[in-house]
Amino acid sequence: MAMTMNGEVHLAAPREAVWAKLNDPEVLKACIPGCEELEKTDDGGFRATAKMKVGPVSARFKGKVMLSDLDPPNGYKISGEGEGGVAGFAKGGAAVKLAEKDGGTLLSYDVEAQIGGKLAQLGQRLINGTAKKLADEFFANFAKAVQG
Repeated sequence: MAMTMNGEVHLAAPREAVWAKLNDPEVLKACIPGCEELEKTDDGGFRATAKMKVGPVSARFKGKVMLSDLDPPNGYKISGEGEGGVAGFAKGGAAVKLAEKDGGTLLSYDVEAQIGGKLAQLGQRLINGTAKKLADEFFANFAKAVQG
């Protein structure tokens, strides 16, 4: 099952500060819903473990995240894949762009993802609703971290 999602959030912080937080594993770990572990790897990416609940399916995903097309402080591409055992898998990526706006920073994102296994059987509406909720939660947490 394929999924796309996009959005933007205005952050009351300078673009350089937002860029720094987007590359800080401690900040990201605190902001990602269900994230239990996030460590930088030698190849410039991250190794992650996150516990997720989508409808009736709960799983602990272990995966790898890579950053590419780095253009500080304007944005990057982030891609990754995670394995959730019998629950299935998820893989995909996002283009993240930062622009100065109204004395702060406008962060915009475009996400493309594929999921398989039990998760894919739950249906597009439940998956999309959960993905939107997780994205909203991440950006609310991230806004607090950046502005706090």
